Amino acid sequence: MNLNPLSRILIVEDEDPKLEHLSGFIRSISGHLKIESARSVVSALENIQPIPPSLLLLDMSLPTFDIGEMESGGRPQGYGGLEVLRQMTMLDIECPTVVITGYEAFPGEGGEPVDLNELGRRLKEEFPNMLKEVLHYNSTNDEWKTKLKKIFLEIL
Repeated sequence: MNLNPLSRILIVEDEDPKLEHLSGFIRSISGHLKIESARSVVSALENIQPIPPSLLLLDMSLPTFDIGEMESGGRPQGYGGLEVLRQMTMLDIECPTVVITGYEAFPGEGGEPVDLNELGRRLKEEFPNMLKEVLHYNSTNDEWKTKLKKIFLEIL
């Protein structure tokens, strides 16, 4: 596959196994892409500026800060990915984004669950120029890989 070797992929994911699985999958598509990672809302925003990545793979549930030996990560954010997208909009930063989450639903207003299809519809409505897809990550199912590979071919 002839993807642009100067393409920079930023994966925003706080869980090591999922981050490693996503990185490995991207390397299997093309070993020439530059893969970077961020583990929180704050580090995602730091890595998006001053030059946005060619593609952003964004988890929805993120801590506020990177978790470390001396840092708990701050307040967990079920919609941390949404916060990243909104901050990008406020900063006038656009880049193709794929939300990839292991959750099938998120809490909505009034406690009603919001499934991935509805979440995708809402995000595409709010971020029509950035959001390419909302994918359900499942380490035992390859459907997300097929969809992500298609997006790579379209964007990179």
